[in-house]
Amino acid sequence: MSVTVETAARNTPAAVIVAIDGPSGTGKSSTSKAVAAKLGLSYLDTGAQYRAITWWMISNGVDVQDAAAVANASAKPAIVSGTDPAAPTITVDGADASGPIRTQEVTAKVSAVSAVAEVRARITELQREIAAAAEGGIVVEGRDIGTTVLPDADLKVFLTASPEARAARRSGELKGSQASGLAATRDALVKRDAADSSRKTSPLAKADDAVEVDTTELTLQQVIECVVTLVEEKRAAR
Repeated sequence: MSVTVETAARNTPAAVIVAIDGPSGTGKSSTSKAVAAKLGLSYLDTGAQYRAITWWMISNGVDVQDAAAVANASAKPAIVSGTDPAAPTITVDGADASGPIRTQEVTAKVSAVSAVAEVRARITELQREIAAAAEGGIVVEGRDIGTTVLPDADLKVFLTASPEARAARRSGELKGSQASGLAATRDALVKRDAADSSRKTSPLAKADDAVEVDTTELTLQQVIECVVTLVEEKRAAR
């Protein structure tokens, strides 16, 4: 019996914590979910958590431009994230928020809310609790995972892409009269990059020990395969 148990233990992949960071439109979410599903890991979209608290602020009449007001309300909403990569969920005060958090209004205001130190402290604590509780390992995606949230992650990946490629992915392939929509999306992405990279608390940044992957010329499947290979190499080395 002991031999069987020992064999099973040897065949069980080592638990691994993977941090995937990068700006919007680089393929973080699609890549992270696919990698987690393929390797049997849990998955956490930290951006959804910041969107959730932003949606709650808007819904409850909190002026998101008033940092003090946002800070005072930051502990009020109950945010729960599901970690199944096949069907990730997020609720706020028990209500499904997966749809409402993706509105343009939330997108326009999430950077302001995310920049408030009390909000980041609250959400960072929640993220660390989820990662610590994940059996077998987890893929956590965001903007400050490798630098702040999980600085001891087993593998850190930083995805990049040109602003044009990122805008196209966000807007779909826009042509002709829709070209202005693509330009607006690009401008919005660049503006958010500047806001996220310049905030005082946990700015968007590549960790010193992160592997950078430029996805501009890669298909989604190629990016997924690249990250899966990195994870498998990390597991094999442990």
